[in-house]
Amino acid sequence: MGVDLESISEASSGAIGSLLSTTILYPLDTCKTKYQAEVQTHGQRKYRNLSDVLWEAVSTGQVLSLYQGLGTKNLQSFIAQFVYFYGYSYFKRLYLENSGSKSIGTKVNLILAAGAGACTAIVTQPLDTASSRMQTSAFGKSKGLWKTLTEGTLSDAFDGLGILLLLTSNPAIQQKLKKADHDSSPVVLSAFTAFFLGAISKSIATFLTYPAIRCKVMIQAADPEDDDDDDKTKRAQSKSRKTVSGVVSAIWRREGILGFFKGLDAQITKTVLSSALLLMIKEKITAITWVLILAIRRSLLLRNGRLKNV
Repeated sequence: MGVDLESISEASSGAIGSLLSTTILYPLDTCKTKYQAEVQTHGQRKYRNLSDVLWEAVSTGQVLSLYQGLGTKNLQSFIAQFVYFYGYSYFKRLYLENSGSKSIGTKVNLILAAGAGACTAIVTQPLDTASSRMQTSAFGKSKGLWKTLTEGTLSDAFDGLGILLLLTSNPAIQQKLKKADHDSSPVVLSAFTAFFLGAISKSIATFLTYPAIRCKVMIQAADPEDDDDDDKTKRAQSKSRKTVSGVVSAIWRREGILGFFKGLDAQITKTVLSSALLLMIKEKITAITWVLILAIRRSLLLRNGRLKNV
């Protein structure tokens, strides 16, 4: 089986779009992640709303720290989107070729999307964990990627993998809510249409899966800083929260049922904008990417032909 150029085109445009949208929205993502990771203690909390995180960075002169972990996040986002779009596009084409069908039903579409999402989660989990720890570290105290990945065990790098696999239903739900794909050649959607479809589908998917999203963030969050006499107590509590049951118990005891939806508005704002920007950028550059790939292919074929004639 030859190289699937259409899948590569879809994957490349999706990855580039993800890189741009992640960079644009990263300060919002950092504020959102730090806000989600905090659990109320003794009726008090450091961040009462999302703007408190931003104000902390501004008041302490650590505005640039809103970008801590950006390189890791971009690497994770680029790889994740490439693997997801390539996997989904490739699985879809493989199914159509083997089944002889001209279209994909809803159930099969969900299975393909979930399968692509699962592959993505496994491949990028260590980077996802590292970026979450960098974002939730105290402003100005974030560690580098290598140190973040190697300061714990190998299993620590895969913290939250179970929940992340569960969250593969998020893109599956989003795919279900979008219009069916066009049959043959890719059609470039208008910017407004891409934005609207991405916003609606992603907001619904995010709402349905949000409790799992917050649990994942808390599991992957950086440990408390060692700067007071309660270091051992804080670290012990942190260790107990690195499991799904520990996180669920902590949220239930300290914040109640509404705690599972803390930061939902921030999550929807960020993910809707990110998904919409991704779709908008992807649709605009898909045609360009396809032309470039065909040009490269033709160049390679011409070069091989010349070598054979020599």
